[in-house]
Order: sequence, then C-alpha cells, then structure tokens
Amino acid sequence: MTVGIPQLRAFVAVADAGGFGTAAQRLGISQSAVSHAVAALERATGRPVLSRNGRPTPTRFGEQILDHARTVVASVTAITVLAADRDGQPRGELTVAAPPTVCHGLLPELVLRWRAEFPGVSVSLFEGEDDEVAGWLEGGTADLAVLIDPPTRPSGSAQVGADRFHAVLRADHPLAQEPSVDLADLADDDFLLSAGGCERQIRELHRQAGATFAPAHRIRQLSTLFAMVRAGVGVTVIPGLAAGMEGPGLMLVPLSQSMARCLVLSGPLSRPWHPAARALVDAASP
Repeated sequence: MTVGIPQLRAFVAVADAGGFGTAAQRLGISQSAVSHAVAALERATGRPVLSRNGRPTPTRFGEQILDHARTVVASVTAITVLAADRDGQPRGELTVAAPPTVCHGLLPELVLRWRAEFPGVSVSLFEGEDDEVAGWLEGGTADLAVLIDPPTRPSGSAQVGADRFHAVLRADHPLAQEPSVDLADLADDDFLLSAGGCERQIRELHRQAGATFAPAHRIRQLSTLFAMVRAGVGVTVIPGLAAGMEGPGLMLVPLSQSMARCLVLSGPLSRPWHPAARALVDAASP
C-alpha cells in the first residue's frame, strides 16, 4: 500500500470543505484532480474514505484516519514553510478559530496587527462555539484558536483578554441605566440562556449571586437572543466582547459579580505548531 501526500491533502480538504469543488478552490487545483486524488487514496487503502451520497462525509474508516491525515498534511506544510525560510520571517497560511464574540470584539484588531507585522502570513478565521473551536484545534482544522477558560494552558500560549459578563436589558428596563446590576435583581425577569457557550460560567454567576438558574428559553444564535430581549420576552447575560452586536433598543450593563472569561490564544496540545504560529501568539500578547 502506497499512500501519497497529495491524496491525504485532497481527502482532508474535502472533509473540511464539505465538497469537492470548494476543496479544489482551497487547494488551487481542478475538481477533477481532487476526485482522482481521493480515488487513489481509496485504491491504496482498499476502502472508501468518503460517502458520496449528497454532501461528501467521511466514512467510518475515513473518520478513523482523518486525524492522522491532518497530522501528516500539517507536518508536510510545516517542513515546506521551514525549508523556504531564507530571512527568518514567518510565512504561511494559518487558520485561527474562535467563538463569535471573540471574532467580533477581539480578532479584528489582532488580524490587522498580524497583517502589518507579518506580511508573509495569511490568516483565515473560523467562527464556532467554544467546544467546536477546541475540537478544530486538536483535530487539525485550525492552527491557532482562542480558547475560553481552558483547563490546561498549552506551553507557549498567551492570555489575550479577560472578558467580563454583562446583562442585556431593554433600554426601558428599570435597571438599564445603572452602572452595574446584580444578577439576583433580575430574578423577576425570565432568563434567556445563550446555548452557544458560556453556560458553565453563567451557572457560576447565578451561584455567586444566590440566584436560581432556571432558563425560560435556550437560544443558540445571538441575533435571536437579542431579538427576544428587544421584544420583552426576558433578559440575558453575555460576554462583554459582544458589545456592538446587540443593535438598537438594548443596553449592556456590567454585572456586579466579578467573574470574567479568560481568553487564551494557543496552538494545539497534541501536535506540533505551525512554524508561524509562535510569532502570531507572541505578537498578540498584551
């Protein structure tokens, strides 16, 4: 059995892009070339790696080898980048994953800083929920990620922020103009929980406030969450980095509870970092 790097690269691209056409665009080759590379991988292994019924998805065998394929592709990319290094300047294409509020409130400034300091590095953003982001980083879909309160801080990572929580209230709410609000003082309002992340932290905030954690609704999309608060359905709590996403008619009021999210920019725990990743993390340190 002979498995080639181009075969693995095509397989990973299709699995991540969800289609042969999009994978071809990412790789800068024809769709036919991608199809032939995946077919060659299947001939070499003697087993199908993708199900082609509708959107291509890894078969059971494909799932078993996907992480290994990502590791090989990432390692070959790193070797190529290092071999091309003639002046010590970081180069390459990196994917940075982060939750929506971090993409909104933190990453635009960082991307501009990286672009100015490292013109040889191209950065693409992947937006996902907290657990998705961590999975993308370890699975090889992302080279760097902003992790929220990680239980283990990988060596070389950097804290890039501490994000306090805020209540989201209608502008005509009796507490909307206060400099801060105690979560216990919102007990008479229905609580709307953002189900995309932060539930663990919001439970802890309720515990600190001596308030009962009993969400009336669980809502995944921030836009829907804000629309429901605006309509008067209830109130919610979100990270401060979401400021500016709420739209008209709403107020973000800091909670008097002092807990904040720790935002950590890191490469993966279980595999080598992309050669340019270290430079980006160092530049992002406060």
